[in-house]
Amino acid sequence: MHTRPIKPVLLLATAAVLAACGGAGARDVSFAADVNPILQKHCAECHLPGGAGATATGFQVDTYESVMQGSNYGPVVHPGSARTSSLYILLTGKEHLTVTMPHGKAPLPDGEIETIRQWIDAGAADN
Repeated sequence: MHTRPIKPVLLLATAAVLAACGGAGARDVSFAADVNPILQKHCAECHLPGGAGATATGFQVDTYESVMQGSNYGPVVHPGSARTSSLYILLTGKEHLTVTMPHGKAPLPDGEIETIRQWIDAGAADN
């Protein structure tokens, strides 16, 4: 029996499809189990009702609905696009911003920022 070798292009295309679908190592990120604990740990001090951040911007992290409502300036989460979501942009601090979050504190660990990115990019579901 004669077999043909698999072409490298086919292997690359297969790898790209698997990566786009989550591939190995991907996991579902839950707002309740993964994202909300991060927000409560790092953001709730200022962004709960009556807090300085909530008063100044209108952004609150007390519920999924309040996170998705955003701030006085509009939505902070654009489901499906972390790179256009101000929540993610402010947390990464990678843009040339005058304000980064959490304000006046150490940045979030990369793993926690990545969790928020995954949640937003996956559609920012209330799960």
